[in-house]
Amino acid sequence: MYSYYDSPLGEMVMVSDGEYLTGLYFKGQKYFPNLNRLVLKDDLKVFLRVSKWLDGYFKGNNPKIDKSLFKFSGTDFQNLVWNILLDIPYGKTVTYKEIGDKILSFRKKVSYQAVGGAIAHNPILIMIPCHRVLGSDGRLTGYAGGLDKKEYLLKFEKNKK
Repeated sequence: MYSYYDSPLGEMVMVSDGEYLTGLYFKGQKYFPNLNRLVLKDDLKVFLRVSKWLDGYFKGNNPKIDKSLFKFSGTDFQNLVWNILLDIPYGKTVTYKEIGDKILSFRKKVSYQAVGGAIAHNPILIMIPCHRVLGSDGRLTGYAGGLDKKEYLLKFEKNKK
């Protein structure tokens, strides 16, 4: 099931299994789901909760992320990386290397390339804040929604904290 959300950055699509949010995408972005396989359903409780969260976010209120809204469908490694992303504070940034180093604190080895791949496949943009991850030199790098949106979100958060 899916529904639309009109953000200041353009139309977004919320995807759900009926109970949990399984995707939040900018329309037409990289890895955008095939909506022909889904049913438009605007009145799902989870879509109403996510819309309310996004409304607060775009007003600059830094709403608390409710992890009970999500259902991750990635690999164990992707799910691990996505959970680490949830800990990046509003208005702050980290590097791909810092995320890899955090994983190394409880694993014997990690591929930084795999970290980047997991971040690139984050299905729930903004709420799982992969836009807060920068290259090791501080440059803006990859964002499935587009670098223009990543830049906007980072500036927006910096100005609202």
